[in-house]
Amino acid sequence: MGRRIEHRERPVAGHLHGWVDGSVGLRRGQSQELDEFTRSDKKRLVQTAWADRLAIEARIRRGWELAASGTDPAEGGWSEPANLLWALANDAWTCGEISQHLPVWSDMPDSLRGLLPQGIAPLVAKRALLRFLVRQLFLSNLDLQPYRVLLMVITGRAPEEVTLLTEDDIEFGPHSVLIAFSKWRAHSHTRQAFSTPPMDTTSILHPSKPRLDATEIIRRLLDMNRPLAQRAGIAPVPLFLRASLPASSLSISRMDRVVGGTFRDWMKVHDLSVDGVADIRRLRKSGKVEKAIAFKGRVSDIADDHSVETFHGHYAHGTTLRVIAGNVITAAQQRWLTQALDGPLVLTEEAEESLHEPGSAAALGLSAEEVEQLRAGQMDMGVSSCRDPLDSPYGRPGQLCPVAPTRCLECRNAFVLPSNLPQLLLFSAHLDQLQLRLSPQHFHALWGQNRVNVTEAIKARTDAEIRQARQHIADQGLTLPLPLAAHVEFDA
Repeated sequence: MGRRIEHRERPVAGHLHGWVDGSVGLRRGQSQELDEFTRSDKKRLVQTAWADRLAIEARIRRGWELAASGTDPAEGGWSEPANLLWALANDAWTCGEISQHLPVWSDMPDSLRGLLPQGIAPLVAKRALLRFLVRQLFLSNLDLQPYRVLLMVITGRAPEEVTLLTEDDIEFGPHSVLIAFSKWRAHSHTRQAFSTPPMDTTSILHPSKPRLDATEIIRRLLDMNRPLAQRAGIAPVPLFLRASLPASSLSISRMDRVVGGTFRDWMKVHDLSVDGVADIRRLRKSGKVEKAIAFKGRVSDIADDHSVETFHGHYAHGTTLRVIAGNVITAAQQRWLTQALDGPLVLTEEAEESLHEPGSAAALGLSAEEVEQLRAGQMDMGVSSCRDPLDSPYGRPGQLCPVAPTRCLECRNAFVLPSNLPQLLLFSAHLDQLQLRLSPQHFHALWGQNRVNVTEAIKARTDAEIRQARQHIADQGLTLPLPLAAHVEFDA
């Protein structure tokens, strides 16, 4: 294609030039990832959703109680709200038939006028009255918003995963509920259990804060939506089912983005404002950030409900990125400090002589007997002396150190005495050979700390001591007793 474009007498379509110039496979336009809600905004959303949920359930409960006290309006009259609710609850009369029997505005009794807002236009009074009656028995799209907020906060799932739930996706246990989530756009099907928090008997009547119990909320949703699902012949019962009156007949459908019933509309009704965009998907981001903090930035644990690539593309920014970066930096600093501070203890000749003084041995965690063993060479492990080879940080308790002597200079149990200088020189020569065989990155990862420690230990000796030690190695023919693995590691 590139050669054809370069040919003067072979025209090509105009958009193909961009492909050859480097635009192949790139999406047009750009997108901006949503950030999470602030802690205060999320808290207010949850508190408002909880209060709204209680008000909705109280309204629905009163509506069904009033409907149970009514009778057929053909016998009891069309001016009693209880009779009209009875007709809707028992599906005895359609909304259109009820509208035909309702009196006109001028003849409408106070018992019905009192249900409508003041100043309503007479032409829409009947429609408004029917919509009011429907809301006393069934959930609307706006009523479902607080339930979606609460379930998203509890489960940490995406909005579509919550709103698609049905009765068949729920399995109740004695103290928990098992939910099967489906995310169709990701072809993902997962099951997750949520335990029931213990009930505080002192706060049953007057709870001090929302009780985020998935079991309770799901049971209430199923109970309120079951009559509506049976009327429409919908099985299994959806958790998010709504009733509306767009015209003269009752419409039953799943939760949707309808005018006046969106998340933003719900926030406006309750006079809620948040920093940033009023988008319910930000609740999912808030859950991810809290998960990142709880798991200390471990991506494999945070991205357990989707791929790591998706996490990097949609969640690894903002607060989440700062949490992960902070934990990585803290872990690296802690590792460096541990290696720097928990290394071997290098003793000079003066320090070795002072071990006999009262309190010196105890300050090092040694007994008088261990001091004698240390000076006599009975605790020698090849490169240095060891406080306790059966208490190695590299092995199990009671196990003889499995990494001596190659890791002695990184161990907190090691004591480097002046008499260990020949072994230090031999070990330094061994590291020089390894550095020639390994790549710089590999050598630094495996032996970098050893190289630093042995160099510093040798620098603590005078030039005369180093020359004397080298002469001692040559005269005695000393070699460093290393395990076979230390000679073949570079082949791994």
